[in-house]
Amino acid sequence: MTIRLPDFKGGFRAYEPRTEPLAVTPGTPFTSRTVFSAAHVVADPYADVSPDSPAAVDWDATLAFRRHLWSHGLGVAEAMDTAQRGMGLDWAGAAELIRRSAAEAKSVGGRIACGVGTDQIASGSLVEVRAAYEEQLALVEESGAQAILMASRALAAAASGPEDYLEVYGHLLRQSADPVILHWLGPMFDPALEGYWGSSDLDAATDVFLDVIAAHPDKVDGIKVSLLDAQREIDLRRRLPDGVRCYTGDDFNYPELIAGDEQGFSHALLGIFDPLGPLAAEAVRVLDTGDAAGFRELLDPTVELSRHLFQTPTRFYKTGVVFLAWLAGHQSHFTMVGGLQSARSLPHFARAYELADGLGLFPDPKLAEERMKNLLALYGVNQ
Repeated sequence: MTIRLPDFKGGFRAYEPRTEPLAVTPGTPFTSRTVFSAAHVVADPYADVSPDSPAAVDWDATLAFRRHLWSHGLGVAEAMDTAQRGMGLDWAGAAELIRRSAAEAKSVGGRIACGVGTDQIASGSLVEVRAAYEEQLALVEESGAQAILMASRALAAAASGPEDYLEVYGHLLRQSADPVILHWLGPMFDPALEGYWGSSDLDAATDVFLDVIAAHPDKVDGIKVSLLDAQREIDLRRRLPDGVRCYTGDDFNYPELIAGDEQGFSHALLGIFDPLGPLAAEAVRVLDTGDAAGFRELLDPTVELSRHLFQTPTRFYKTGVVFLAWLAGHQSHFTMVGGLQSARSLPHFARAYELADGLGLFPDPKLAEERMKNLLALYGVNQ
């Protein structure tokens, strides 16, 4: 049985779905790498909202997806850009998400780290930016989760140079109760973050970033680098103080970065590990045995799908992530907060389905096929 899929040239092609999923089962905790999946939120499809309304979240489905990730040994990176922070999920929604997910993590013994930003203000002075960070940091720490200090649009707009970043981050690190993860999110994920760390010159920005860490190495558990530049990440991780981890956020080059080289490796905090969760976990367990080749054999074939989902404009990768969660049966609908389900084209969805199915990512391939056909029919494609 084949399915008729639209291509990128206005035509159609026949695709034969696989009949069995990849055989992956939950296993033991990881020993060689610390791995987080940044997790998406599930919208409430029955809420009477518009794209400008506060997010309406299906809390049961959202928390169930986190339990799915924890069951495979993955940590959850909560309330990050994958959860549509600044793209449909406001601070009020993010705060509730943090509280609920942290409590759920505690109940099941799952690892969780939560995003700390400044999105309760659109702009402001450095004092106001710092206060916004402090409010969010306090909530995350009170929830019992590890903090991830995310890049701030408001800080990018308010800072006049590197010294402002050094002052704001230094202040936050001095008062943090436990070591945090610092997140450098590149402008391909959020154009408002152009020139972060006080310069559009990435070499100069890297120096400032490292100065922040060097001044407070005991307060930095690690860094998450989302620049989609493998060599830059490698060079940066080689300059980190002892004990400070590099968590790759490179959704284009993650297999090689996690596998590492003779001088070190990256841990992981990745949006692509939302749809890849069970497969990624299986690969890391193979790596735990010392079998780097086996790890790459499992994970390298997933890169084509990841590069497809994260193609320009990269910030809309969340649409593909939620689309695959729907096809995989993790939620009953393909609706997103902020109406973001409209952010990618039908040919994009068709290719995502084809690549994910080819990898065996769908626990029930028949369900995924039926849902893909339903979407196609909605667009007027007859089988």
